[in-house]
Amino acid sequence: MNTYVITPAAGKRLIAKAMAQHPAVQSALTSGTLVIVAGTTNGLVAEEILAQQGIAESLNRAGFMRGVTVPPSRRSDETGRLTEKAPFPGDVVITQGEWRQGQTIFDVAEMLGEGDIILKGANALDLISRRAAVLVGHPQGGTAIAAIQAHIGRRVGLILPVGLEKRVSDDLDHLAGLLNVSGAKGPRLLPLPGEVFTEVEAIELLTGATADLVAAGGVYGAEGSVWLGVSGDPEHEKAAQNLIDLVADEPAFTF
Repeated sequence: MNTYVITPAAGKRLIAKAMAQHPAVQSALTSGTLVIVAGTTNGLVAEEILAQQGIAESLNRAGFMRGVTVPPSRRSDETGRLTEKAPFPGDVVITQGEWRQGQTIFDVAEMLGEGDIILKGANALDLISRRAAVLVGHPQGGTAIAAIQAHIGRRVGLILPVGLEKRVSDDLDHLAGLLNVSGAKGPRLLPLPGEVFTEVEAIELLTGATADLVAAGGVYGAEGSVWLGVSGDPEHEKAAQNLIDLVADEPAFTF
């Protein structure tokens, strides 16, 4: 077994590269609709997928977000809103390989069906139960509700790219009960159905090696990092080494 430190930025890029090769995503790109809901992890996912189409430079990743967690120095008020933010370009909606620029999940959700895929980020990850949840600030539930309606109502595929940095220790339903009770302040929490996809799944998909979360933490730019133990046949371990070297120096997110 080899061990590697994966920063949050490197983890996002790792997930993005794997999402671009995910069989369900590739199928939707060829013969259906893929919706990449705006978010910082999904910004890299969109970048990798659009790069396959030769048009990644058209995406303004700095504005490709809705809710985002930032330090106090970047907040304009107690809600956590950004002091400044690039223009929102819409979600990334690709139908049979064509990017429908400017559209959002709300424009297409009711038209999606089996074989189509939604990629939706998350804010909390329960590794034991393989579930994820999203913080909700919108009074009607925002993009999460649109995604759930399509997934449950019409069997649209729902994949949740989420970094291991967002792991929590308690049951998500219990945590949702704490945040959603009458009188509580701040965002609500909504556990999501769908396929959880982390750095662990990314390494397994792209290299065939097995990855395990073995430790976490760091300083001097490695804050929020995870330690992954990676094992497998020699060729799988070598592929994992090459992959991790490729993403290791991914820069932290900037506005």
